[in-house]
Amino acid sequence: MRLRVATLNLEQDHKRWEHRRELIVEQLAAIDPDLFAMNEVCVPLQTARWIQHAMQERHGRGYALVQQTRVNGLSAVEGEALLTRLPIVETGNLDYRTLDMVALVARVKIGERGVDIYVTHQYRSRGDESLRLFQAQRLLAWIDNRDDVASRIVCGDFNASLDKPSAALMATRLRPTQTAPTAFTPLADSAGNVSHPYWPRMDRCIDYIWVGGPLEVVASEVCFNKGAAADPSLYPSDHAGVWADLRLAAG
Repeated sequence: MRLRVATLNLEQDHKRWEHRRELIVEQLAAIDPDLFAMNEVCVPLQTARWIQHAMQERHGRGYALVQQTRVNGLSAVEGEALLTRLPIVETGNLDYRTLDMVALVARVKIGERGVDIYVTHQYRSRGDESLRLFQAQRLLAWIDNRDDVASRIVCGDFNASLDKPSAALMATRLRPTQTAPTAFTPLADSAGNVSHPYWPRMDRCIDYIWVGGPLEVVASEVCFNKGAAADPSLYPSDHAGVWADLRLAAG
């Protein structure tokens, strides 16, 4: 049994959202994943619901949507989300108790077997690595507590390359499907300002699809990395994403 997973940080509604959302839907339709994980969903504009509806209306791709807002004051600002074509058995969420950040999980069915897919966004790249490490520890403990399925997929912006303790800890328990650079694209706002100007463009991987259990990585690449033909500063997001084809072993 095979499935395709993709993940992308949407950069909320910043930097010409009305234009770049068209690139997201166009490239998402070309990838055609069974599961699509999203970070930085803009709550006021309901950007995940916009993508869900656009995929149905323009491409005939029907997805169910699971969302989890951040907590406290940020609950009105942004959240994590998942689009799935697979049947949902249950959902859950984790409050990291750090900077109002959260993770969500949805258990989906592949045939008669359950697979847990997690969506999370960890603390910013220039922030304290100890906070990211704490979040990775909390996430793995939560995964361990949901031990009644063997197959796990964890998607999102971890804001850390594999040489950092937080991502290195994740790699002791789960396998990244690829580690090509995902941050940051040349996306600029209408005044020409890019995200995180202190970082080089596309110099490291900080966005991942991690897999655990009886899941084989058949193929995986960076995606959402194609700019608009007429505008080299317009990209789907300030991050590139990742897609992966996975095979669930028989048994």
